[in-house]
Amino acid sequence: MDKFTTLSGVAAPMPLVNIDTDMIIPKQFLKTIKRSGLGVNLFDEMRYDGDGNEIAEFVLNKPAYRSAEIIVAGENFGCGSSREHAPWALLDFGVRCVISTSFADIFYNNCFKNGILPIALPKEQVDALMEDAERGENARITVDLEQQTVSASDGTQFQFDVDAFKKHCLLNGLDDIGLTMEKVASIDAFEAKYQAQMPWA
Repeated sequence: MDKFTTLSGVAAPMPLVNIDTDMIIPKQFLKTIKRSGLGVNLFDEMRYDGDGNEIAEFVLNKPAYRSAEIIVAGENFGCGSSREHAPWALLDFGVRCVISTSFADIFYNNCFKNGILPIALPKEQVDALMEDAERGENARITVDLEQQTVSASDGTQFQFDVDAFKKHCLLNGLDDIGLTMEKVASIDAFEAKYQAQMPWA
């Protein structure tokens, strides 16, 4: 998993509330168990019409936001079914941070396990960042995980809270497998001792 330290870029404004995981990645794309290849279908039913053509009005189809790494969203982002494909699709598209007033718990935790930083801020701060994001390429938002700050394009800073363990994992690029591999020496020592004590097992 890639480390997350600081991120600076154009943020896509998505003021809709209750953006659920089926909107993020519709159910027909859940057949795969691979984490790659889902970005093209991110927000599929909002990005494309029935013939597969891009809907020009959708924010991620607009030239300024095609490479957005940050989304500023309405409240309760990631609600609905607990599909890990949702953060997979966001990450495959290139999104590394989502800012909202609130997140569904399972989606929130899945983000950290996949290298995405979900940031919850008070509504007035999200509204300010949403307004900033609507300026497109003329505005860049900067996220500093170490300092736990989000900076708007005019330099205004907002402080955010994050669990210390989740922060450690993101800063060091550790998913569940990475965390396990940190203990590989202890695991090997246990296995050697176990085999010596119980060679028949």
